[in-house]
Amino acid sequence: MSSAVAKDASTVMLLRDGTSGIEVFLQRRVKGMAFAGGVTVFPGGGVDPADGTADIAWAGPSPAWWAERFATTEPTAQALVAAAVRETFEECGVLLAGPTADTVVSDSSVYRQARGQLERRELSLAQFLAKEGLVLRADLLRPWSNWITPLAEPRRYDTRFFVAVLPEGQRADGETSEAAQVLWRTPADAINSWTSGVDILMPPTWSQLDSLAAFADTAAVLASEREIAPIMPTYRPGDAGRPLSDFPDNERYFAMLPGGGILGPR
Repeated sequence: MSSAVAKDASTVMLLRDGTSGIEVFLQRRVKGMAFAGGVTVFPGGGVDPADGTADIAWAGPSPAWWAERFATTEPTAQALVAAAVRETFEECGVLLAGPTADTVVSDSSVYRQARGQLERRELSLAQFLAKEGLVLRADLLRPWSNWITPLAEPRRYDTRFFVAVLPEGQRADGETSEAAQVLWRTPADAINSWTSGVDILMPPTWSQLDSLAAFADTAAVLASEREIAPIMPTYRPGDAGRPLSDFPDNERYFAMLPGGGILGPR
C-alpha cells in the first residue's frame, strides 16, 4: 500500500518576552477535529494554492533565501512563508505585514472582516494585502525546523516551523473555530502542563518547546542560526508504549510522557 503524499504546511511559534522569560502562544485544538483534535499546538496549517501567487508585496529575505534554508524550490518557499503569515492572522489575529517594508500594523483588529474572508477562502492573502496596501514582512519570521508526518499515517504534512515575535500593539486572540482554548506560556510551563497530563503535546510541538526553553529572550531566538534538516519519525506499532522513533531525544520524550509512556489520546 502506498503512503499518502505529505502536504506542505507552515507553523508559527509566536513569541513574546514575559516576566519569567520567553512566552509562546499555544492553542488547544477543538476535540473531534480530523487532525490532532484536543491536542495543544502552535498556529498553523496547510499551504493553500493561492499562497504561491507571484504578486505578493514582499519585504525581507527573498524566496530564494527561504528555499535554501528549507531545501525546497523558490515557489514552494514563497508559498510556505505566505501560508505562515496567513495562518497566523487567521488563527490568532496577528498580522505580520505593514504599510511599508519597515513598518508593521499596530492594530490588526481593523481587518476583522478580511480575516474571516481569508479563513473561508473567499479572499487570498495576495488580494488582501493589495487591497489594503500592505507589504508581507518576511523579515519578521525566522526558519526553525522541518518535520514530516510518518509514512504510516493516512493524513501527512511536510511542516516547516517558523518563529516570530508578537508585533508591538497587536494582540493574539482565540477567535478561531479551530481552538477550544488559547494561552501564553513559557516553554517550561507548557512542558510541565504536558507531563502533568493537562495538555497533549505531540513530538514536534514538544521538540520545539524544548528547543525554545534554552533561550533567555526573544532577541536571542531571532539571532540564532539553525541548521534545518528534515525529521520524519518512524512508526513501529509493535513497540509497546513507544511507537515512534528517529526524532531528536525520542527516548526522553517517551520517558517524560504521562500515562505510563503510552502515546495517544487521553
